[in-house]
Amino acid sequence: MKSYAAVDLGASSGRVMVGRANRDSLELVEAHRFPNRPVRTPEGLRWDVLALYAGVLDGLKAAGRVDSVGIDSWAVDYGLLDADGALLGNPVHYRDTRTEGVAEKVWATVPAAELYAATGLQYAPFNTLYQLVAARSSAQLAHARRLLLIPDLLSYWLTGEVGTELTNASTTQLIDPRTRDWAYDVAERLGVDLELFGPLRRPGDPAGLLRPRVLEETGLTGPVPVTTVGSHDTASAVAAVPATGERFAYICTGTWSLAGLELDAPVLTEESRAANFTNELGLDGTVRYLRNIMGLWLLQECVRDWGDPDLGELLRAAAGVPALRSVVDAGDSAFLAPGRMPERIAAACRESGQPVPSSPAEVTRCILDSLALAHRRAVAEAQSLADHPVDVIHIVGGGTRNALLCRLTADACGLPVVAGPAEAAALGNVLVQARTHGVVGDRASMRRLVARTQPLVRYEPQGDPAAWRAAEDRLARA
Repeated sequence: MKSYAAVDLGASSGRVMVGRANRDSLELVEAHRFPNRPVRTPEGLRWDVLALYAGVLDGLKAAGRVDSVGIDSWAVDYGLLDADGALLGNPVHYRDTRTEGVAEKVWATVPAAELYAATGLQYAPFNTLYQLVAARSSAQLAHARRLLLIPDLLSYWLTGEVGTELTNASTTQLIDPRTRDWAYDVAERLGVDLELFGPLRRPGDPAGLLRPRVLEETGLTGPVPVTTVGSHDTASAVAAVPATGERFAYICTGTWSLAGLELDAPVLTEESRAANFTNELGLDGTVRYLRNIMGLWLLQECVRDWGDPDLGELLRAAAGVPALRSVVDAGDSAFLAPGRMPERIAAACRESGQPVPSSPAEVTRCILDSLALAHRRAVAEAQSLADHPVDVIHIVGGGTRNALLCRLTADACGLPVVAGPAEAAALGNVLVQARTHGVVGDRASMRRLVARTQPLVRYEPQGDPAAWRAAEDRLARA
């Protein structure tokens, strides 16, 4: 079997995984894992992208001989390069506060309804478009000659070639999901110079060869191609959903929960905009129609605040807490910034007149009930807005290891949940590389391969559906 290195960068850690695949087998092993720790500087919250690149190089060295490399990461953030190709400062973190109040300035020029009709992207304060408008008067943007999204920046350092991968570009709010090209009118009206971006690439396109210095540092023997994959990690994760038909919803869980459907065309109605659903581009002309939910970020921040207690013990204790005692809106941007998360959750419960969770177990149960409730709303509304009924929910990503969350999601949604694979983004990354090199078949074949070879757990809905409806009504009134 051929070997493929999947560089998979998440918001809290990065990893280089080695996948080996043929039409009957799919194996994935971890070569190297490294932390992704943002740094708060006097200017704001920044990514330590040099540490990430060092982790990538260490990972490729640990990977050994590979036939190709693919890179995926979180979305929306970018690095700026000067005329010599040098990086102009560390990339700004999407949780930085610089975009506060920027959306209103954008909507004064391009009203929110027009913006959605043109780009299909949900409102999120950190969308690349808002970041660029916030940076309009900065010296860095004035001196920039190239803008590269995070995976494209790392690919450039590895190969010396520039490009902008489409699935990730679709999160910038500068892509028209119908034409799968730039939204030129939006960019012109808002003064965004699209010439800063490299040429659009699609999953499967070549992205260059590892530079001689990279080969020397990693010990790899060239030529080693870099293959464009779904460089938004959610696009790669959805490519690895082990679905056997089309009537499925997915929830990509981790720091975020991305809950939605795979469609053939975008949903650009005013009702869809009001429900804050996004139309991001996926593999093979598909649309990832989904809602962003705050995800396990809520629990990660609480655990950090509590001094990193044993997570297994915490979840066992949370399972014994009465269900749905208190819930919060897991999509509320009030929970976006880091710090003091247990206090902020308690305050939200207090303000809505619900019992205030006090112990770590009670807060954890509140978070998981709230996430399951948010999953319920997103899956139900997506089916209605897209007129696309589903029979099963696939949960992929790190949250599949949280059995309590998976069980609660099945109960809340009233649908069976199939959990796995946990490393969906890396598997999707590997599969696109393998398909590009003729090793595996089409998207349906890729999914059948995942279903046959990866461990999956099925959860059937249990309990009283009325309790979830009552909790949803209670939250709506809050």
